[in-house]
Amino acid sequence: MKKLSLRTRVVTGAVVVAALGAGTFGAMSASASSPAVAPAAAVKADTNNRNLQQTTHLTVAAATKAAQATLDAAKKENQRISVAVVDRNGNTIVSLRGDGAGPQSPESAVKKAFTAVSWNAPTSELVKRLEQTPNLKDIPGTLFLGGGAPVQVKGAPVAGIGVAGAPSGDLDEKFAQAGVASLAR
Repeated sequence: MKKLSLRTRVVTGAVVVAALGAGTFGAMSASASSPAVAPAAAVKADTNNRNLQQTTHLTVAAATKAAQATLDAAKKENQRISVAVVDRNGNTIVSLRGDGAGPQSPESAVKKAFTAVSWNAPTSELVKRLEQTPNLKDIPGTLFLGGGAPVQVKGAPVAGIGVAGAPSGDLDEKFAQAGVASLAR
């Protein structure tokens, strides 16, 4: 292979540097010259807008207060439970697993809370409805066992409290009702 002269190497290097510089400058120029994206128009959110709906939600503080009251009620009766508080849409706000509660209880508590708020009824009442409509139990995310109680404002459901882990659904529901009652204080 033939060795290139110093002059040829310098000229070749200069051409390479110039080409790289031109490419970089061109790319930067193209980026700088592209138009900025305009911000999306904001929707005016006023209470007279018939496309909007106002809803009532529990705060995290209120949900935590209810969950703790539920755990305290169970502790007084030496029961090891888990409790869950969900919002109107079934999203978990708070979930507490009491000391010694079984490993299945947190998930069961969430499902009971979801079931109670979905039908705006204690889950013990919903269990009775299964006799007429047994396919209700097939709805995903639900659990038709005693232990769920809805939280209502003016008769409308705003949250659900679910309890699992006590030896019976009646006890679970009693503790869930203690959580609901704590919100009235």
